Amino acid sequence: MKKTTLGVLILGAGLLLAGCGKQATSGQQSVSVGILQVVQHGSLDQARKGFKAGLQKELKAHNSKVTVKYHYLNAQGDQSNLNTMSQQLVQQKNDLLVGIATPAAQALAKKTTTVPTLVTAVTDLKAAGLVKSDTKPQTNVSGTSDLMPVGKQLQLLKNMSTGNKPLGVMYNSSEENSVLQVKLAKAYAKKHGINLKVVSATSTNDVASVLAGLTGKISGLYLPTDNLMASAMKTIGQKTKAAKLPVVTGSIEMAEDGGTATYGLNYYELGEQTGKMAYQVLIKKQKPQTMAVQTADKLHLYVNKANAKAIGLQPSTIKQP
Repeated sequence: MKKTTLGVLILGAGLLLAGCGKQATSGQQSVSVGILQVVQHGSLDQARKGFKAGLQKELKAHNSKVTVKYHYLNAQGDQSNLNTMSQQLVQQKNDLLVGIATPAAQALAKKTTTVPTLVTAVTDLKAAGLVKSDTKPQTNVSGTSDLMPVGKQLQLLKNMSTGNKPLGVMYNSSEENSVLQVKLAKAYAKKHGINLKVVSATSTNDVASVLAGLTGKISGLYLPTDNLMASAMKTIGQKTKAAKLPVVTGSIEMAEDGGTATYGLNYYELGEQTGKMAYQVLIKKQKPQTMAVQTADKLHLYVNKANAKAIGLQPSTIKQP
């Protein structure tokens, strides 16, 4: 009930913003950007903030006097909200649409094949049916991929783990981005002789019980960039800390919320890259059809020192894989 009510409230706010946006964009000095985010959690919030900052930096760098009106909607993880909100953003006649995470990106792509659309925090745009090719999308969609170095992340966990028990992998099998990452993890593990115990949870209620089933059977836990896992990090962090299990997460934000470490991208920086692409679309009139999909410029080792110490690891011993 809470999700549905909140979704309606957010949608109502979007309707109000839509009215303001139409007046604001009547001149040449203003553009409107509709943003659809699948759910609220650290990584996606940072991507959104980075997007706005990246676009603003580009405008300032080029001494542009164009102002940007944002129409932001958050589906709170509800598919029906995604459908309704994506339709609303299209009807607002925004100059640019932005989808944050795969489900939001797909929802927007289903509603329009003409409005320029950029996406971020999407693992594989081609596999998600958003582009025909990463180098030349040939659709109204382009953006930035958050595909992580899954193999290096798994190796990081292996280096942190002790004993002969397998490494655990927990993900949401309903998320296409997570399924892809788990396939990559399995391939890396097979090639390097690493034993895995892979389990799936499909709702927040499942996470605690599935995790309980792993306790005592694994030497460490890997979590891909998964919206469900990201939303449940507080619970996962508490349970794994009590069990003294190292946790390597797909994103830095997930590690901050209860993991031990990661080697990956910064979602704020990824959002900034997408913001720079938005400048090219909005001001330079480039078309997503010809804009290659981008990946993260930088990767970072992040260690949650408090968590590492709590499970008996010295933070200084955790090195880049």
